[in-house]
Amino acid sequence: MKRVRTLRCTGQLLTAQARAAIPSYHTPISTSFKTATAAAVPRLQQSRLQSTSATPSSLEAAVDDLDIPEYKPLPSPLPARALTSPKLAALHARLSLPSKLPLQTLARCLVDPSADANPHFNNANLALTGSSLISYHTSERLVVAYPRLPMAILFEAMRSYAGPASLAKIAQQWGVEMAAAPGEEVDPGLLQYSLDPKAGVVHTRWGYVRKEAAHIDKFKWRRGTSSRIVYDDEFGDTVHKATRNPHDATSAADLASADRADIRQNANAAFVRALVGALYVHGGRESVRSFVDAHILARRVDLESLFSFKLPTRELAMLCAREGFEAPVAGLLSETGRHSRTPVFVVGIYSGQDKLGEGTGASLDFARLKASMNALKAWYLYSPGAKSRVPSDMLSEGAKPWQPVHIDMGEVI
Repeated sequence: MKRVRTLRCTGQLLTAQARAAIPSYHTPISTSFKTATAAAVPRLQQSRLQSTSATPSSLEAAVDDLDIPEYKPLPSPLPARALTSPKLAALHARLSLPSKLPLQTLARCLVDPSADANPHFNNANLALTGSSLISYHTSERLVVAYPRLPMAILFEAMRSYAGPASLAKIAQQWGVEMAAAPGEEVDPGLLQYSLDPKAGVVHTRWGYVRKEAAHIDKFKWRRGTSSRIVYDDEFGDTVHKATRNPHDATSAADLASADRADIRQNANAAFVRALVGALYVHGGRESVRSFVDAHILARRVDLESLFSFKLPTRELAMLCAREGFEAPVAGLLSETGRHSRTPVFVVGIYSGQDKLGEGTGASLDFARLKASMNALKAWYLYSPGAKSRVPSDMLSEGAKPWQPVHIDMGEVI
């Protein structure tokens, strides 16, 4: 009787049954690679035992010949992990976000393009939408509330409310934590970005790149207000990145530290913009407006400290001439200690019988300058009231008829 070896056949049948019991779509990709390798090794060992000659390196050579794709870790966590992140749920509740905004979208807002360049998983598109919405609501509120603001002051006021530094400060006040490095093992509730300036992509900015951009950086050309409105971004800054002076005495370590600080600040600001964009996608226009009013426009900005006058008395005289007022005249209101070491003078500025402003100083000239500055600030900071209607109010259903707002001629040039 001839003996039949059933060991090899039995192993093949058992392996086939085991594979048939597990559907392929339930098996991870990385696990299938390991299974293929593990299944190939016993067959190689068995063929080696049946051979009459010893080949120690045949197993290693056969394994090297297998075309096994290299496993690469994901640059950001999977969206499904957002449902099990306690940090993400706490951030969602802390900001009182609507239930329409899913945790997966909130997790996407925390992924910077420098961490994951795939636009389907980073916050680049949401940040661009949110940036437009924040700039729109901020600019319309400033223009309606302060119709006489000069454009230079309006640019700085926009930066104070919606600039990168301000939005980054808001993100820190929300308690947003940053990951040490991006990766698929990171908690989805952490802000993920790369400190490498060349990693990933950068956020899109509105504006035009000037043809004379290189000359502006090299020769420090002056940019007029009209060109800043037409060509530059919402803060009056050039869109192109300024080149560093090669003769700058700043050390390389200080420059690298400044670059890391800018990357960190831009990542935090992009998260706030992306969150506003996500609110618009899932919650609509009204949810965005209430969120911007509560978190951005509710902060107090001292607009008076943004003014800087070179010739206040001359500018005040030109303003009075343009508006048809009488020429301003300075008058001494009170004084004390004229011959002492610390005198104080109080000077008022009058246009006919109307008092435009007053100021104090240690000399008559300085007090007159202070009075002229206060008169100009009182004119430029005129406001019809904080409850003034803005154009976006007309987008609501059942809105009252629009009442025209005050439009000023502009600053004195």
